[in-house]
Amino acid sequence: MSGPTVFGAGGALQWRCLPFHAMGADTLYRLLRLRSEVFVVEQNCLFQDMDGLDAQCLHVLGEVVDAQGVVHLHASTRLVPPGVSFAEASIGRVVTSPAARGGGIGHALMAESVRQLTALWRPQPIRIGAQAHLEAFYNRHGFVSDDKPYVEDGIPHIEMLRP
Repeated sequence: MSGPTVFGAGGALQWRCLPFHAMGADTLYRLLRLRSEVFVVEQNCLFQDMDGLDAQCLHVLGEVVDAQGVVHLHASTRLVPPGVSFAEASIGRVVTSPAARGGGIGHALMAESVRQLTALWRPQPIRIGAQAHLEAFYNRHGFVSDDKPYVEDGIPHIEMLRP
């Protein structure tokens, strides 16, 4: 499944939504490398990113192919079916490449992720576990806090619901 083309850092950003088993080794490597770059290195947070849930999920990928034909992953989320992380469907592992930030790629990523989730599993509430400092970002996408803050991997989080 692919969504509309938008422009991101380095050219035309193409969206794909793939189940784990349909990702080739190169795509999986790019995904895990980006998540490690941001969640472990940039955020200086040691945690088990590969938590056993990826195979149950679909993955939204925002990619740019450069002039040499090399694919660069600029953004990704994990679409989690209802009953896996929360009773509701969820969007997790929201990540954008540091090199691609500043032009709205995070907002495009969330809009595409909500669109894909709704197309896959019908319109329904979506619950997320968001880093607390990003609450206003997620508010712009219809998510509201449930006022139950918690700490995960040393980072303040808050559950949010998009009714």
